[in-house]
Amino acid sequence: MGVLSARGPEIVLETARLLLRPWRVPEAVVQHELWAERDPRVPPHRRLDAAGRPTLDEMEAWIRDGSRAPGLGLLAAERRGEGDVIGYCGLIDGALGPHEPEVAFELLRRVQGAGYATEATEAVVGWARESGYRRLWATVRDWNAASLRALAKTGFVESGRVEPDAVHGDSLFLTRGL
Repeated sequence: MGVLSARGPEIVLETARLLLRPWRVPEAVVQHELWAERDPRVPPHRRLDAAGRPTLDEMEAWIRDGSRAPGLGLLAAERRGEGDVIGYCGLIDGALGPHEPEVAFELLRRVQGAGYATEATEAVVGWARESGYRRLWATVRDWNAASLRALAKTGFVESGRVEPDAVHGDSLFLTRGL
């Protein structure tokens, strides 16, 4: 489903409804919104703090300098018809090393439930396969039923590995062979 195209040095994945591509500085507002609307069970270092940090300016700087781009790349998910960015999907360095990355995605609440996470993940899985990876991982909190469903639809299965966390919910490790 995903089409990998070379637009200069950038990775761009295209699906029927999405364009997955590098972030642009003005889109930091979307990152800020994602951080602001995260579930309170998400660990504090991944949510806005009481002072509103990280700030929009800090997020713009992250995009400008790439300082918060984990590993292989989280791509902005842009709806092709509307031209708006609704979240991200991509690969990050995983707990099991650089040869077995993790798929990561997050969408704004207002677009959840429309199949975008599944569509974006399928494109990223294709990108990973074309890049020579043999297996992917995903870690999801046990309470995140929507993400678990999207991953199951794209062929991920529970590995049996669990990192217990009584405060934020256990992290389940899912995997998918390529």
